[in-house]
Amino acid sequence: MTRSPFIAAALALAASAVFAQGQPVIGLITKTETNPFFVKMKEGAAEAAKAKGAKLLTGAGKADGDNAGQVTAMENMIAAGAKTILITPSDSKAIVPAIKKARDKGVLVIALDSPTDPTEATDALFATDNYKAGVLIGQYAKTALAGKAPKIVTLDLFPGHPVGAQRHNGFMKGLGLAAPDASSNALGTAPEIACAADSYGDQAKGQTAMENCLQKVPDVNLVYTINEPAAAGAFNALKKAGKDKSVVIVSVDGGCQGVKDVGAGKIAATSQQYPLKMAAMGVEAGVEYFKTGKKPSGYTDTGVTLIAAKSVTGVDSKDVKAGTDLCWGKK
Repeated sequence: MTRSPFIAAALALAASAVFAQGQPVIGLITKTETNPFFVKMKEGAAEAAKAKGAKLLTGAGKADGDNAGQVTAMENMIAAGAKTILITPSDSKAIVPAIKKARDKGVLVIALDSPTDPTEATDALFATDNYKAGVLIGQYAKTALAGKAPKIVTLDLFPGHPVGAQRHNGFMKGLGLAAPDASSNALGTAPEIACAADSYGDQAKGQTAMENCLQKVPDVNLVYTINEPAAAGAFNALKKAGKDKSVVIVSVDGGCQGVKDVGAGKIAATSQQYPLKMAAMGVEAGVEYFKTGKKPSGYTDTGVTLIAAKSVTGVDSKDVKAGTDLCWGKK
């Protein structure tokens, strides 16, 4: 029997409505909209959502540390039907009550890149082993200094953030200094660290912080930075002071621009992480939860690789070409 065009159109509309009602809705909340790391994370989530037939909602704080902006984004996404929230917490403690409210409503909450405090506040964490990332660049720096006593400047994130603490303390551990373990959210101190400043992962703030530290430590020979934008700011300050050739800069991220900076000699080595992978895994877990009710749990290590223009004895690393091919998990 041949259906009339009107019946066929009605059936098509009904099927479309059913699909819309049954489509998984996933929210991604990053710390900021502009940091290249989170831009790549958003790209990864969008690609995975398209492939899996999910609807992706995105939001962010105005700046690193903007908890209120993230809470508002979460509430809006849940009101719009999101059953999974992927979040990179700006404030690891302050976000916890909002996450609890979401989970109490049956929403799956997965932390990406940055854990909450406590970690168990979310259903799962997909992230770099940030302590290991710090250890790798610390080990590299120790060998690169070739026996020189380190005079260190650290350009950190901001006090109390787990990622900032883990990278900083891991760096100290790799360098051979007494350091807190990976569970601590306090920044380790040592006589070798002559100046420590908060950069908030921002290039301009990193440059200002480095300029200020140079007033205290004009003979600095090693700079640790929380990420590559802060490293770029540090390099600009050192170059302006005519000290860019005598200081080893190490960092974490492994973004495409950061790897270029390694190739250009601005950064000696960086620990590369994979935000595209984190986001894709999060979306896949959200779709699985929507279909089956199965939730991921615990911590999943999304990998870290040391990228250096010059290899050093005893520290595994990949070169700039490999870093460029892999930068942030691009295919």
